[in-house]
Parts: sequence; structure tokens; C-alpha cells
Amino acid sequence: MKLWDKGFSIDKKIEQFTIGNDREIDLHIAKYDVQASVAHAKMLESIKIISTEEFQQLEKGLKELQQQIENNTFVIEPQFEDVHSKIEFELTKKYGEVGKKIHTARSRNDQVLVALQLFYKDNLKLINEKTKTFFDTLLKLAETYKDNLLPGYTHLQVAMPSSFGLWFSAYAELLIDDVYLLNAALKTVDQNPLGSAAGYGTSFPIDREFTTQELKFSTLKYNVVAAQMSRGKTERTIAVSLGSLCNTLGRFAMDICLYMSQNFDFIAFPDELTTGSSIMPHKKNPDVFELIRAKCNKIQALHTEMLLITNNLPSGYHRDFQLLKENIINAFEDVKDILDIFNYAIQQVIVKEIDLNDEKYKYLFTVDSINNLVVEGLSFREAYQQIGVQVQAGTYKPEPSKQHTHIGSIHNLCLDKIREKFPD
Repeated sequence: MKLWDKGFSIDKKIEQFTIGNDREIDLHIAKYDVQASVAHAKMLESIKIISTEEFQQLEKGLKELQQQIENNTFVIEPQFEDVHSKIEFELTKKYGEVGKKIHTARSRNDQVLVALQLFYKDNLKLINEKTKTFFDTLLKLAETYKDNLLPGYTHLQVAMPSSFGLWFSAYAELLIDDVYLLNAALKTVDQNPLGSAAGYGTSFPIDREFTTQELKFSTLKYNVVAAQMSRGKTERTIAVSLGSLCNTLGRFAMDICLYMSQNFDFIAFPDELTTGSSIMPHKKNPDVFELIRAKCNKIQALHTEMLLITNNLPSGYHRDFQLLKENIINAFEDVKDILDIFNYAIQQVIVKEIDLNDEKYKYLFTVDSINNLVVEGLSFREAYQQIGVQVQAGTYKPEPSKQHTHIGSIHNLCLDKIREKFPD
């Protein structure tokens, strides 16, 4: 069944190419299409386009379909082009002509738009919640290991003293910036496009404020052309926010892979969280974190894909938009999985005691030594040169007792302040 059926058959090769794998992808938005259809039918009843009895039939049929979706028994068979045609078919099969009225005053264009907006809203909120859970885990780890020193590196060279508390809370605070972007994306999608039809509205006296309230959107996308043009722009915005979050998660995963290696040996994980080698029995590979890193890099590339698909398209609907759905939906699913597995795994981290008297960390405290001389009255440049001469001569002796007390430093992590910053 096709919503645009005009009584002739389309070439099978063309049909398969244009449908693609919409049937599989649309299962992710099926519940939202039903939700929007209920609101649309209720609005049609309120403006007397359908009767109260007809609305009640449509509502009952749609709720039954929603139950199938929740029970994972809802199927989009091969004879249907997408979820929209499947739902209309089921309503028509059950209620005859009444089922055919569900499409009154709307187009498949705004059907998919509103279903996607609702999907995006729910999933951005869910990712926010999962990010907050991960954030809380990192701050708890920072508190637990705040006194465990860790060598800090610049250019992958031993630089200055850091701590595990500083490391964990650094990534926690970076997540706040990512949530700012997620919230911006959420505000962008929280606009009701329903009623834009094929992009130019309809001659029916529909009540768009009614469906906005029913679907709990904060506002309308008032201009019907703007509503259609938001397709693609919305996905680019979401891709930026997901990419920012994945940049943070990917970098953290890279740190973990580095710190687990024998050359660093700062942390470990239980054997159950690592994998082995088929020929090297000693191996304990950080596969989960390598896959997190790779998946995060893949998601960061999503914005470029969204941009290239939609860049310079003229106003109005284009079938190009169909290609936006699959990878943006898959990205949401991947990000949720990444946050869940990362939060599960990082709680089992084993922080090792690091011997900072090891020869390779000999120069970790040179800056502290310079600062001690400055406190004693030397200029910074003179103190720098004096310690530099000692380093060159091999006579430098570290002084690891210096306290770093300013806001955000090793001995003043400000974890409560970071916690307060996380957006409500």
C-alpha cells in the first residue's frame, strides 16, 4: 500500500530503490506516528471535519496499534512502503471509510516531520539523563581518588603533577558543555511542524495550536515553509550536539586505553571487562574502550554527512531527506549504548599506586621548584634558569610537597561547584 497510490504500479526496481530500508527504520518512530495521529484526529474532530464517533473509532484503533508497538508485535510487512501507510491500512481494514479520513489535512511530509521531532525530543532527554548519570559517576570517582597523584603530560612528555581526581572531574565538567549543546538541540526540535502538510499548508481550517498542546510541544513552527525547511537543519543541529558529547567520550576512552598500557600502567580493569589474544596469552585488551572510541569518531562524522545531503537544497520537500533518518536514528541508539556501557565499565576501574620517585618522573616537579624560588624572592625568569641549569647538569632534586590550592587545581577540585553547574 502507498499513500500516493493513483491506480498504477511502479517499476519494482524503482520501488525498491526509493523505499530503501524505511520499513526497518520506521519501527523506531512508529509510536510517535501513532501519537501524532491521535492528536491530529482529535483536532479534526474539534473543527468538525470528522464526527465524535469517527474520532473515537480512530482513537481506539490507534491505541491498539500503540499497544502492539509497545509489545514488539507491530510489523511493517513488505507490501507497505513505510509506517504511515501501514497504520492507515490497519485503520481502514478495521473501520472502512473512517480509516481513510486519518490523512485529511496532512501530508506524509509533515507526518514524518512530527514523528521525527517527537522521537528526537524523547531521545535527547534520555541522552541528557544518561549523561547526568555518567557525570555523577565521574564526580564520585573524583572524590574517591582525589588524593591519588597522577603524572600530567603535555606533548605526551612528563610535565606537571596531576591527580586522578583532577582527571575524572575534568571529563565530568566537559560533559556540562556537551549538555548545553544537547539542550540547544532539544529547544530546536521542540517546535511543532504538524499542519505544514506538503510544505504549503492546507485549505482546511486546522487548529495547529491544538495539536501543539496535545503533543506537548513548547511552540509551533509557524511558517509552513520553514517547518518543511527544518528537515535537515534539525538533523545537522542534533549531529553537532551528539558529536560534541562523543568527542568528550572518545577522548576519555583514548586516555583509558593509553593509561592501561604497560608503558603507563596507571589503571586496570577486572579480567572480565577485557579480551585476550588468540596467540598471546598475556594480553588483556581494552576492546570496549577502543570500540567506544571508534563509535564516537563515527558519530562525530555524522554532521558532515547531514551537511552534504542537505547543503544548498532549494526550499520545499526533496526525497534526499529520506536518507537523513537512518544514520541519525542509529546515532541516537549508539550514543545511548555508549553511555550505558561506559558508565558500567568505568565504575570498575582499578586505580593503581604510582611511584612518583621513579626515574622517569624525576622532572615532574620542576615547575613547583621554580615557584618555591619565586616565593623566596627570585624573579620567575631567574628561577627558571636556575632550575634549568640543574636539569641540564643532572643535579636537580624534586620537591614533591608543594600544595596547589587555587580553584580547580589538584588540591582544590571544587567538585561541589562543578556539580552545581550541571543544567537542570
